[in-house]
Amino acid sequence: MDTFTLEDLKTYLREAVGDDDSVDLDGDIVDVPFAELGFDSLAVIDTTSKIERRYGVALPEDAAAAAETPGELLELVTSQIAAAA
Repeated sequence: MDTFTLEDLKTYLREAVGDDDSVDLDGDIVDVPFAELGFDSLAVIDTTSKIERRYGVALPEDAAAAAETPGELLELVTSQIAAAA
């Protein structure tokens, strides 16, 4: 079974913003809102679509859109991966 960690999520988030130096994903970001981290809804959508393709899961659109923090998105992804296993 594939595992998905906060470090994995950070990798996908970094890909979504490219070389944007204003985005800082170091430290404890689990409960920091995406908006405070510098992510708009399009960056989060891009992140979730890449995760879906890589892990072969379908994240419910409403749940993915409702995820306001990396921790919430991480919980959603790990639960979908576990359900698919």
